[in-house]
Amino acid sequence: MRSRLGVVLSVLAVVLVACSASGATSPTAPAAPAASPSTASTAPSAATAELTIYAASSLKSALDKARTEYEAANPGTRLVISTDASSALETKIEQGAPADVFLSADTANPQKLVDKALASASLTNFAKNKLTVIVPKDNPARVQTPADLAKAGIKVIAAGDAVPITKYADQLVGNLAKQPGYPADFVDAYNANIASREDNVGAIVAKVGMEQGDAGIVYMTDANAQADVALVDVPPDADVIATYAGTVVKSSANPSASNAFLTWLAGPDGQAVLSGFGFLPPT
Repeated sequence: MRSRLGVVLSVLAVVLVACSASGATSPTAPAAPAASPSTASTAPSAATAELTIYAASSLKSALDKARTEYEAANPGTRLVISTDASSALETKIEQGAPADVFLSADTANPQKLVDKALASASLTNFAKNKLTVIVPKDNPARVQTPADLAKAGIKVIAAGDAVPITKYADQLVGNLAKQPGYPADFVDAYNANIASREDNVGAIVAKVGMEQGDAGIVYMTDANAQADVALVDVPPDADVIATYAGTVVKSSANPSASNAFLTWLAGPDGQAVLSGFGFLPPT
């Protein structure tokens, strides 16, 4: 009896060992495949609009400020500003320069682009500016009134014939010639005193400030921004008001963003920046 019990126990032990071994060698279930990266985890970044702004040199300081404010209010938009005489910039655009917005110190130059189907069909007037006479801070030639611009020996610094400031200056000189006390040959005498013609109004201010000339006619905003020059008052009824106009270039890769910037510049926020630099409202 005891022998038979031992045999049974031995058989059970073998079965248990076999079952244990079988469980240990059973294949491990394959690991679940790694989840594919979620395409929704990274949101696409907003498209960036880089706008190239061609602007009259008299707008440089104001546009530097405007760029900071506009880019802060419009993330994703970057303004690249290039300044020169409006006439020079208009020519560059005609020749295919990659500009998005043209901001001119007059209406004539942007209108040329419109007439040639190179810009938007309408202009946006965004600022006005007064004219003034400047002299070096120490005023060595003793220019006291605009009438002195016609005195013999006075060296007047002016701009090229195509530059808008020249057109405005010629109008001012013509108006001054009609003022009481001005000589009959004032216009001719003024023109005879022009010692050099610069590329833009900024160059006139710089040259007069360095005493390389005795006087010049410039925009009020440029005169106020230069510490090395003094102003000679112009009779209010003789002064000329310059109108600044802008347009979107037809070849712009970002016409929507370009129009948005031009609208902003002519609107309350842009006007606040411009007025801070002495520009007058467009109306």
